[in-house]
Amino acid sequence: MGKIRTRILGLEEVEQKQKKEQKEKASEKKKIRAPGLKGGERMVAVEVGEKEVEKMEKAKKILEEAEKKEPKKPKQVKKKIRGQNYQQAKSKVDKNKTYSIKEAIALLKKIKYTKFDESVEIHLNVDQVGLKGEVELPYSTGKKIRVAIVDDKILSDIEKGQINFDVLIAHPSFMPKLVKYARVLGPKGLMPNPKNGTISTNPEEAIKRFKKGTLHWKTETKFPLIHQMLGKISQKEEELEENVKTFLKSVGLSKIKSAFLKTTMSPSVRIKIEES
Repeated sequence: MGKIRTRILGLEEVEQKQKKEQKEKASEKKKIRAPGLKGGERMVAVEVGEKEVEKMEKAKKILEEAEKKEPKKPKQVKKKIRGQNYQQAKSKVDKNKTYSIKEAIALLKKIKYTKFDESVEIHLNVDQVGLKGEVELPYSTGKKIRVAIVDDKILSDIEKGQINFDVLIAHPSFMPKLVKYARVLGPKGLMPNPKNGTISTNPEEAIKRFKKGTLHWKTETKFPLIHQMLGKISQKEEELEENVKTFLKSVGLSKIKSAFLKTTMSPSVRIKIEES
């Protein structure tokens, strides 16, 4: 049976007073369920007065306003700190000096601190975007270039997503079959093109030329910068010097604003744009 409430009848003022008291008691209590409980756990009803609920709402608004006013802290970018070996190598490079090609190569050999055979790289700042060309260097770059001629097996490998070549040469008769792979080969710079000599009626002769070390260079898409590997630091100084001079001529000395030589792990060395 439910709770029995007594009420005095007949006295209108007393009866109204009792009703009013009961309503006030009922309105003072609200049930709030505790969040975060998992299934199977018993929920406990918490009785909170109306005044306490109002205080909680006010506190919530104050916190929200404080969060809006508080500026977000910018993300701190950690500066890359070079190792001690790099710092020592850098200290031997005069940043205010422009070295001759011969001096720069000798310096790079002197400041080398790694155990592996580093690549020698040239980085050019040129006068316009869109420059491109090809050049056959007098000496090897030390990089093995994988050259392939298009046939049914190569097409099957491309279909499977297997690309095991750095240069792809095609006979004109195979171009219709290659069109469907343009989306795969194009972005990688591997789509055969008559301008760079990778479409040839004599693929065997073309492959010999590419294996000699013909380089295809171009600026970055949006910036007038050219980056190219020209050899290995273990090569003779004379060989590296000739490769650098030949490459500079291919780009065009008048188009080059500044040039830098470096190895894979070394600081860069500014070089003179020299006539040989």
